Amino acid sequence: MQPLLIVHGGAWNIPPKLQAAHLRGCAQAVRRVYPLLQEGLPALDAVEQAVNILEEDPTFDAGRGAFLNARGEIELDAIIMDGRTLQFGAVAAVQNILHPVSAARLIMEKTEHCFLVGKGAQEFLWAQGFPEVPPETLLTERELAFYRQIREDPHFTTRRPFDPSPQDTVGAVALDREGNLAAATSTGGTPRKMPGRVGDSPLPGAGAWADNQHGAASATGWGEAIMQVLLSRTVCDLFATQTPRKAARQAIEILHTRVNGRGGLIAITPDGEYAFHHNTRKMAFALYHPEKGVLAGIDQEHLTRFSG
Repeated sequence: MQPLLIVHGGAWNIPPKLQAAHLRGCAQAVRRVYPLLQEGLPALDAVEQAVNILEEDPTFDAGRGAFLNARGEIELDAIIMDGRTLQFGAVAAVQNILHPVSAARLIMEKTEHCFLVGKGAQEFLWAQGFPEVPPETLLTERELAFYRQIREDPHFTTRRPFDPSPQDTVGAVALDREGNLAAATSTGGTPRKMPGRVGDSPLPGAGAWADNQHGAASATGWGEAIMQVLLSRTVCDLFATQTPRKAARQAIEILHTRVNGRGGLIAITPDGEYAFHHNTRKMAFALYHPEKGVLAGIDQEHLTRFSG
């Protein structure tokens, strides 16, 4: 099959001064990983590598650049899922690692479990020799300044950032030459969240889903609402009866009408078509088009060839 790769860098009101960095970050992930897919890289490896690139980019709320919780700490969540086997690995509320999506894959491949959290996850990762980084490696001046601004604000809620501030969960979905699908999602969660809070990103069916028979997707947005409607699984189920574009739109409509949710999604159907939609003002994403090359957009209506 013709390999496909699509990534996202979060859905929110991305102001003009930050749009170039979001477009560049998403496009670079596709540009660096897609040639490997063409050479035969499995979809599971492709989504991990693409998300690794986004986790390293301080533009996004995943890995380096993640939000601080109410204690001023960074806690990270991630998932990776194999559409061929339905196996997945997930990790939540972990600290001092740059690549939580790789930690999730390690859990999938090296344990009999699917999901580890907090202290237990940390102990497993250190026992496996997973790279540990100091907290300051993940902290950016932007997020520290934002935390100081909201730390004592009695009116702040974790949903507010969908207007003036970022919500930059990252994700990737891939289809490889063998027809296998995979998806991955990684996040630092919401700003000033309660310690131990877990959002949609590491939950199968919510933050990501991959099934060769039904499709693969990665979601981004207000996690509490996305969990309620299992957004990633919902769009994949809709592929059975709707065109990809209509399925993506209907899934976001369900998110909005049923639970007043805001967010976006990217997806690939089993027969190799892209789908994406959002009801936030913007969503940063990029994909590889077989004829046009790397395309990047800041909303679903304006995809342009990326050359920067």
